[in-house]
Formats: sequence, structure tokens, C-alpha cells
Amino acid sequence: MLEKFSSPPAIQDHKILIIDNQSLVHDTIKAALAEIGIEKVSSAMNAYHAIRLCEQVQFDFILIAFNVSHDKDGFHLFEELKHKRFITDNTTVIFLSAETSQALVNCIVELQPDDFWVKPLARTRVQQRLIHLLNIRAKLNRVYHCLSERDFAGAIYQAERQLLDKSLAEYHPKLRRIIGNCLFQLFQYEEAERYFIQLLSKQDHAWMNIGLVRAMLKQNRIEEASDLIEDLMGRSDTRFQMYDLMAQYYIEKEQFEAAYEQMKYASQLAPRNINRNKKLWDLARLNRDKEGQLAAVKNMARYAKNSIHDSPELQLNVVRSTIDLATTQTGEQSQKTLQKLELELNEIKLQKGVLAQLGPQFTIVEARLLCLKKDKQKAEEIMKGQKPTTSNLSMEDCLDKMKAFHEMGMKEHCLKVLDELRKQIEGDTFTSQVVDEYLKQESIERKEISFTTKELKAMAATNYKENRMVPAYNNLKQAYTLAPTDKQIALSLLKVLVQLNLKETLNLEQLELAKKAGRSLMSDDLPAAHIQKRNHFLDSLGISIEAENDATMPDKAVS
Repeated sequence: MLEKFSSPPAIQDHKILIIDNQSLVHDTIKAALAEIGIEKVSSAMNAYHAIRLCEQVQFDFILIAFNVSHDKDGFHLFEELKHKRFITDNTTVIFLSAETSQALVNCIVELQPDDFWVKPLARTRVQQRLIHLLNIRAKLNRVYHCLSERDFAGAIYQAERQLLDKSLAEYHPKLRRIIGNCLFQLFQYEEAERYFIQLLSKQDHAWMNIGLVRAMLKQNRIEEASDLIEDLMGRSDTRFQMYDLMAQYYIEKEQFEAAYEQMKYASQLAPRNINRNKKLWDLARLNRDKEGQLAAVKNMARYAKNSIHDSPELQLNVVRSTIDLATTQTGEQSQKTLQKLELELNEIKLQKGVLAQLGPQFTIVEARLLCLKKDKQKAEEIMKGQKPTTSNLSMEDCLDKMKAFHEMGMKEHCLKVLDELRKQIEGDTFTSQVVDEYLKQESIERKEISFTTKELKAMAATNYKENRMVPAYNNLKQAYTLAPTDKQIALSLLKVLVQLNLKETLNLEQLELAKKAGRSLMSDDLPAAHIQKRNHFLDSLGISIEAENDATMPDKAVS
């Protein structure tokens, strides 16, 4: 058995790469390395040079400055190096940064580097940490070998043996953490719970508490864990991980509204993660939050700049989400959004090669813009060649085409695109799970609702002025289905229900809708005039709504 474990390289044979745009940092680290006998050191002043070096050499240690240069930041560079297998389980990664804001620290912690050094660097401190990290790789070589082979049971066995060795006491915290992670990889959640309880009886570290909650959630014991969850959400060192953990829990339980709330908080605390922003976008879409949808896709486009995720389609998705928001707006607000849309679209078109790559997608976007301008005849003209097929199109392309057909009143085409798209979305991944749920909603709503939110609001306003309260109510009910986070629709709905109640007592469905609208208007950011109207309408209907509190669903924004 011992033969399968290769010996770690000798200290002098380690190959080190330093990526930083400050020459002083390179000099300090090289001097520290030379004193302990390491001479195989390469330097890169920017991300481009770093990638070229990694194509030639497999480095044992990579030190990455968070702010490398203007071409990429350390977060994106780390992702790319890992994606290209230049960083593997056998690579020791150290992040360097002069900034220590909580958001940046959260982003770095997510990447799980082996160490994080705060600049300016002191040579003696650099030397101490390097020796420590070299020793970890050498002493825990067998454990790391098992991890790289995904032999988690073997990693636990090796780690437990080394925990018995008192000479390795300084590495015991690392070994304990490895054991906890391996138990989750092996789906041994009851054993993981017992393990973390045992650890916490002797010490109280943030990662142990997070591990315990995670183990309990995996066993569907959220109520038992609620006090601990509330406590950890109140701690600055565990808050971000708890929001992220709770978001994943609610996603697994298909409680997408609760998942969305948690994901919003996690994204505020660590905004650079593109995959999390993608989940946030999907959840915002599913929860009919057009403003949240736009915010998430803007974050994706912003933080994907110069990364492996960057593409012109991300910018186009910002335009698409802005159109989605504009379909709910009226008056001056709608005009401002339209002007902004046209400017953004022209900027994208001017970028080299974009039209050749995204030409057909632009046709759909321009048709939707024409619909917003109430020029459906012209929209139909430029959509003449478009068929209700989804072949060779991305999901976003298909959704945009479906919306264009719907906005032009071409319901059969719209539903055909939806049906084809639903057949393509299969599996149990987060994306397929959430998108399938979203497409189910779309199928129902596109069949039952023939107009956009904007059109329904205009129809409701006309019906209200003409004292046609039942049609006004039906218009607003459909508009509220499409945009349940729209405060103005909720207020208008309550206003109409008050008028209906004067003529005839509201039925059960109308009362439930009034309560739902009232609850959506209980947010702290509601203007004073709207609060006054809300209270008047609810009092007139005899409805009392109390603030709902939940330890796992915080109602205060993250600062």
C-alpha cells in the first residue's frame, strides 16, 4: 500500500510562480525563498504572462495578487488557471492583497486558497508561512494524494492516523477540516454531525459550526438547527457562508422564493462569483422580479470582464433584461428606459465582430423594442423570416424569441417555442430544475395572458376611469401575476378591490389577493405617500397584516 504514495519533491526542487504587478513584492518573496534554498522561481507582472508561463511549467506553488493588472484580476485568473488544469489539487495557492474588505475576503475564501497574505509583506513572515506550507505538503502528502484521487475514505484513514502523531500537532486543525469535508463527499451526514459536535465540545471555530448546520440540513432537520442558524447569521465570520448554505438548502427543497432571498444576501457579500449571479438571475426570473433579474445580469456582465466567462452575449442579456423590465413600465419611466436601451444596443453593435456573431439575436431584440414603441406592424415585418424553432439556439435566444412572438400577439408561435424548449431542459441540476419550473410558469401564463404588464396596466387605468371595476380588477390580477414585485400594481389592485367591496363583498380569491398585495407592500423602502394609501386601503377592506419574521429569512438588507 505504501508504494502508491510518491514522495513529495525536495524543498530545492519546488517550482514557484509569483504573479504581481509590484516589483517589490517579487523581490521580497524571492529573497525569502532563496534563504530556504528555493531558486526555481518565475515572475509574472500580469495575467497574460502568467498564463504563458503556466503553459510551459507545472508549478508547485502559485502566488496570485488579487489586483494583478488591468487585464485580469486575481479572482478571474485563478478561475482560468484552474479551468486549464494549471492549478490542481497538488498546487499550493496563496492570494496576496493590500485590501481586506469583507466582500473581498469572502470572495477569496470561496476560492479556498491554501493561504492569504496581506501586503505589504515582511520577509521573515513570508519565510515562516512558506516553510509552514511546504511542511504541510510534505507531512500530509498521503492525505493530499488520496484527495487528488478522490479516495475520500482513504483520506480520512490517513488523516486519522496522523492525528495520533503528536509531532504533527500544528497540522491537526487542517487534518480535522479535511475529515469533515470528506464525510460530506461520502454522504455520511449523520457521522458528519456527530463529528462536528465532538469537535465543538473542545473548540469553537466558524467552520465547525458551519459543518454542523450543513450536516443537519442534509438530514432535513432545519427546525432543530434554527437557533444555531440565527446565531451564525449574526456573526460576521459566518454570515456569508450561512446565506449561501441556506440558499442551496432551499433550492434543493424547491422553495425558490426563500432560496432567492438567501441568494440575494450571499451575492451582496461576495459579488464576484459568476455562477452565483447566474443562479440569482434564474431565481429572480422564477420569482418574477424584473429589477432583481436586471441587477443580477448586470453583475454578471460587470464581473465577467476579461474572465473566461466574458462574451458579447452577456451584454446582450443586459439589454434583454432591460426590455423585460420596460414591459412593466409606463409613462416617463418607460421613455427613459427606452432611450437607455437604444444607447446600449448601439454601443454593443459598434463592437468589432459582434454583429457577425449575434446578428439574428439583434433582430429579435429590435422587434421587441418596436413592440415597446407600439409599432407592432414594423416588428412583424422584421420577424417575417423567424420560425418558431429552437434548433441551434441558446436558451436565452429561445426565451427572447418566445417573448417577441408573445408581444406581437403570435400566441401559437410563442407556445410552440416554449414546448420545444421544455423538451430540451432535462436533468436534476440547479439550472434545469429552476428553468423547467420557470418554463412551466411561462407556459401557463402565455396561454392565459395575452398582453404585457405594461399593456395590462394601461387597460386597467382606462377601465378604472370608465368605472368598469371588474375588467380593471381582471387586468390588474393578470398584471400582478406577471409582476408580483411591482408595488404600483399592488397599490392599484388594492384601490380597485376597495371599490369592488363597496358594491359587493369580496369573494375568497379576491380577499387572498388583497392580502398578498398588502404583504408585498410591507417593505421598509415604501414612500410615505404609498404607506398612507396602503394603510387606508387595507383598513377599508378590514385586513390586518402583521410583519412576518423568520430566523432563516432575514428581512434586513446586508450592509
